[in-house]
Formats: sequence, structure tokens, C-alpha cells
Amino acid sequence: MASLTDNKITRPQFHEALAAWQEFLAAQKLPSASVWIFAENLCFEPSSAIPGSLRVGFQTRFTPPSGDALEIAYDHFAETDARMVFYRLGSAAGGSVCLLLCDPWFEQQGERDGFIRRDEWGISFYPGTPGDIEEITDLARWVRRVKRNYAFRDFDFAMSLATIDEIKIHGRTLQPYERFAETMLNRLRRVLGNPA
Repeated sequence: MASLTDNKITRPQFHEALAAWQEFLAAQKLPSASVWIFAENLCFEPSSAIPGSLRVGFQTRFTPPSGDALEIAYDHFAETDARMVFYRLGSAAGGSVCLLLCDPWFEQQGERDGFIRRDEWGISFYPGTPGDIEEITDLARWVRRVKRNYAFRDFDFAMSLATIDEIKIHGRTLQPYERFAETMLNRLRRVLGNPA
């Protein structure tokens, strides 16, 4: 498959892409109302059904996304040459639990992998499975979640809420050294008692 840089793509406006996603879900007979989550909202826990495996849940109680987070993520991803993916994780409370993903890795994913491509936009849709996904509301389960050393998954390309905050505060994502400097500065402020 050709890369996005080989083809002329025109990214739609956010509301147009979101409307196309909702129409796609409705056509698949899946809930078109969406709950949008980000990397910090995913919750991996050991599965009791299959020993040694993990089940995926989500939460929005402990790290809730802001109302403009999805549009900020879309606008940020739209500036790249990488393929975007509207990704449905499952259903909860009568809606679809969705993530917005972006990475060149998705350029090789097609219908045989479950991805429906809109090449003129450089966007793919992934309907996921029709089953439910559990929303985690118990703080103890959230604290005990598996945080690392799990197998690679498609949705590892989700934007983080920390990145959304950087874009809102600085107008861009920070470089690693800038994140380190900001962390150290915040610690120094706490030690010296200067909240500003």
C-alpha cells in the first residue's frame, strides 16, 4: 500500500470527519453516540477468563478528558502525514467507546485487518467488536491496574491527555528536555513554596 506522502490527501474539518464516523457506526448497526477516551483512560487488568492475559476496560472518572480534547487531538494529528484512525473499542452505557489514533503503522492496515480506509482523507475507521467494555469506577481497581509490560495493541497509538494539556498550555507538544525542565521547575516551586 502507498504511504500518505505518495498520495494527495485532503483532511476534512473535524466536524465532517466526526459526522462520517457516526454515519459509519450507524451503518454497522453500532451505537453512533460516542464516549471518547485517551491513553490515560485505558485500564488493563489481569483476566480471570484466560490466565496470563489481560482484559481492557476504561474509566473517565479519575482522569476525565476535557470537552475540547478530541478536537485538539484531531487538529494535531491532521497536521501530520500519518494515517488517522477512528477506533471503536466496544460499547458501554448504550454508546461506543472510541479512541482517535494516529501513526504511519496504520498505513499497512486494511479490510482484512478490520480497518475501512478513506484514502482521500488519510483516515481509517475501525468498528471493533459489538460486545461491551467495562467502565471501571472503583478507585482500588484503577490504582492496581497493569501499567506496563503488556503486549502491543492497535490502540497504543492513542494520544495522551498530558499531550492535550501541553498543546493547550504551550500551543504545541513539548520536547522531552522541556518536559523534564517543567517537571523539575514544578518540584522546585513546591519545595520553595511558590505555587506560581
